[in-house]
Amino acid sequence: MVSGLLARRLAAVALLLASARFLGAETAAPAHPARAILDAQIAAWNRGDLTGYMAGYWNSPDLVFFSNGQETRGWHPTLDRYRARYQGEGKQMGTLDFPLLDILPLGPEAALARGQWRLRMPDGRELTGMTSVVFRKRPEGWRIVHDHSSSDVP
Repeated sequence: MVSGLLARRLAAVALLLASARFLGAETAAPAHPARAILDAQIAAWNRGDLTGYMAGYWNSPDLVFFSNGQETRGWHPTLDRYRARYQGEGKQMGTLDFPLLDILPLGPEAALARGQWRLRMPDGRELTGMTSVVFRKRPEGWRIVHDHSSSDVP
């Protein structure tokens, strides 16, 4: 009789654990839409497509980009800055990733992404820095409206 009771209890515990795993999978928070924007930017950068990379930014003269003590305002000037720095003569884009990144919702229409960016260059160098990016939900979807990125190497 004890073995039958023990078997039923073990079965009940197994059922509870399986249910908890199933419910946990169902209730796991979905990735924030900003993550999809960043993933698309990484893919565009890594194929050398700066215009595709810039699709994650708000196409507005009010876009703000801060980097290493310089301010750039506007989508087109930001694209021009990237082109001069990474596609000018003798320049390389490298392979981009974000080894450390948190996305913090700031409400239903805003989010902050913060962390580390990394560029692995074809010549073996690795450039890194920190970033804080503000996303806003726009009529065209989630877009970066403010980017503050710094580099470990000037």
